[in-house]
Amino acid sequence: MIASEPGPPLPFFVYGTLRPGEVNHDVFLRGRTASEEPARLPGAALYDGPGYPYAVERPGGEIRGELVTARPESYAGLLAALDRLEEYVPGDPRNLYERVARDVVRTTDGTRARAWVYLAAPRVATALRAEGNLIEDGDWLSRR
Repeated sequence: MIASEPGPPLPFFVYGTLRPGEVNHDVFLRGRTASEEPARLPGAALYDGPGYPYAVERPGGEIRGELVTARPESYAGLLAALDRLEEYVPGDPRNLYERVARDVVRTTDGTRARAWVYLAAPRVATALRAEGNLIEDGDWLSRR
């Protein structure tokens, strides 16, 4: 576990290029996960960015994705790799994404799990709400 991350390791909710069949899934997740299961993120909307998606908090919205649990021995490395992929640096005002803990719902049985989610940083979220391309059904895979 990384010293700056208090508490037990959290799974990750992935909703875009890290989903199975997408460009970053095998590059970042193959061999590092203990489980991947369908899930949804309530209270959020999905926007199509330039080549990748952004999750933005929105009451009543919902995003579909996967809940990914890292293998214990892979957790620290995966957390660091995903932070690099999302160009997330804690406290940096230039971030495009912020990594936050949110409750997600497993699609299979409706149970909740706390997970890391990369949400659009506040300045990006404001721009997306004003002029972004909303993915109405909240599913990145449906854009094809």
